[in-house]
Amino acid sequence: MNICSFCGKKVSQVSRLIQSPDGDACICDVCAKTAARLGEETERRNAMKKRKILEGACLGTKTAKKGPSATPSEIHRQLDRFIIGQDKAKKVLSVALYNHSKRLHDKSGLIKKSNILLVGPSGCGKTLLASTLARLLDVPFAIADVTAMTQAGYAGDDVETCLQRLLDAAGGDVELAQKGIVYLDEIDKIACRGSHRGTADVSGEGVQAALLKLIEGSEVSVSVSGSRKNPMGETVTLDTKDILFVCGGAFQELTSGKAQAGHPIGFLAEGRQPDLPENLCRPEALVRYGMMPELIGRLPVICTLEGLTEDDMVRILTEPEDAVTKEYELLLKKDGVRLVFEPEALLEIARTAVSRNTGARGLRSILEDVMLDIMYELPDLRDISRCIVTHESISTRKPLLIKKRTRKSVENVADALA
Repeated sequence: MNICSFCGKKVSQVSRLIQSPDGDACICDVCAKTAARLGEETERRNAMKKRKILEGACLGTKTAKKGPSATPSEIHRQLDRFIIGQDKAKKVLSVALYNHSKRLHDKSGLIKKSNILLVGPSGCGKTLLASTLARLLDVPFAIADVTAMTQAGYAGDDVETCLQRLLDAAGGDVELAQKGIVYLDEIDKIACRGSHRGTADVSGEGVQAALLKLIEGSEVSVSVSGSRKNPMGETVTLDTKDILFVCGGAFQELTSGKAQAGHPIGFLAEGRQPDLPENLCRPEALVRYGMMPELIGRLPVICTLEGLTEDDMVRILTEPEDAVTKEYELLLKKDGVRLVFEPEALLEIARTAVSRNTGARGLRSILEDVMLDIMYELPDLRDISRCIVTHESISTRKPLLIKKRTRKSVENVADALA
């Protein structure tokens, strides 16, 4: 067959004619490109339609025209399913998201956005809070690491890349992306410290300056696909005045209390009493740390997260729906083995994580170390019914294995009892 099955053109009239494997149909290169473009357009429209349906479910645009459908307490309860502790941070985020939804329904323009800064030691749950919100919320949500960003004109990502990710999360829908939330992680790593002050710090103070208008609200040109540095790429304009920005950072000297011990950045004037823990992350302290006053002024809500205790670690191991111990139980269950963690073992794991000062992230590394040999050997052991992680297993890396009871052993026990 030498005729396109769609347009009817002959092989002499087209550049290329593609034949099906069975030879029953042909399609020319023009019709093939048209079909591919229509398929992409249909897929994009379906994604946009799905996003708008989800937006209505979350923000109440379909069911409640005057406001959001989820209250702060309901958002808080959803966060409790996955995150242990940090009640203050949950309350702050719940209220912020509730007000964010209100602002999207407001027509007067009087409700302004309140961007958020989360301050806490490494491993206390800042990024987990953000990723959990991404799972719970049905508005576009993007996470960006500011350590990869540089000032415009230099090698690296521009600050606008976070908006490109938000646009991707919205399925290309500009209107929906302008109602989304952006989480900027590791914001403390762009602080301008010591000798860098007054110099061209393109990955520090330069990024802070570039974020000012972005966070406050401005119209930004964003690349639809590919790098923004490509001048030939297609772009769209995003208005960031309604996009909620949540920033997170460890601010190590502040959260560890070293500032009170005479750290070079200084928090103690001569004859002044040490700051209380809740005052260590006040705006003036963050400015002395190296953050621009203009940037801190655009983050009016500053929430300090607490370090995790041993009890918190034990609860993190067992209570959340996606707890790491439940993950390992499922992994061994697929091999026909029941995994059991003794309470003393959980406490020892928590104690080890606290001593390493790695936060909740350290729990997985400890369990990986303990379970490595067992997960390697178990698939070849067909007579194991249970694997018990005891207190001693944390140091020896050898959990207790219980073999299956054979019929012969059961009969022997029955005879002994008789």
